[in-house]
Amino acid sequence: MTDVVAAVADERAAGGGRQGQQAGRSPSSTPPCAACKLLRRRCTPGCVFAPYFPGGEPHRFASVHKVFGTSNASKLIQEVPVEHRGDAASSLVYEANARMRDPIYGCVGTITSLQRQVESLQTQLALAQAEMLRLRMAEACAAARRSGNGSSSGGGSPSSMSDCKPTPDLHVAVDQPGMMELEYAKFWY
Repeated sequence: MTDVVAAVADERAAGGGRQGQQAGRSPSSTPPCAACKLLRRRCTPGCVFAPYFPGGEPHRFASVHKVFGTSNASKLIQEVPVEHRGDAASSLVYEANARMRDPIYGCVGTITSLQRQVESLQTQLALAQAEMLRLRMAEACAAARRSGNGSSSGGGSPSSMSDCKPTPDLHVAVDQPGMMELEYAKFWY
């Protein structure tokens, strides 16, 4: 009995046994890509998917397979020049994941949402810049009034205060297409 156990241990240590027979490949062969694993086929050295869908990341190809199909994904990748195929595969994965999250709009829904966020942030930036301009003008006017009050030539007279113009209060109205129209209203301090 101990001879049988020792023989099995020696065989496993040498790379034989059930594990080597299940894999059905020699130690020098490459592991199958995610596409070949999912489709349960042998991964050939010229496999289109092998460079872009490694076997360790099966979820990437699974979403591409579910949305586009293996044949369509293969055709799309083969139509792209070799130097851009990695980007095309990444794009397919992104689009497939977006389509699985949002079956109706897919990545177009994501793009539209991001464009709306950009428009909103541009509006907020314009409002902040307008407010900064208004505050700077008010500060300059107040400084001019203070310096006019301390002068010896009739300091504090109404004529010296008339040099300071009122600061505009900027109200921004945003149109639907994203165009902004500035409306200047006078604001007196």
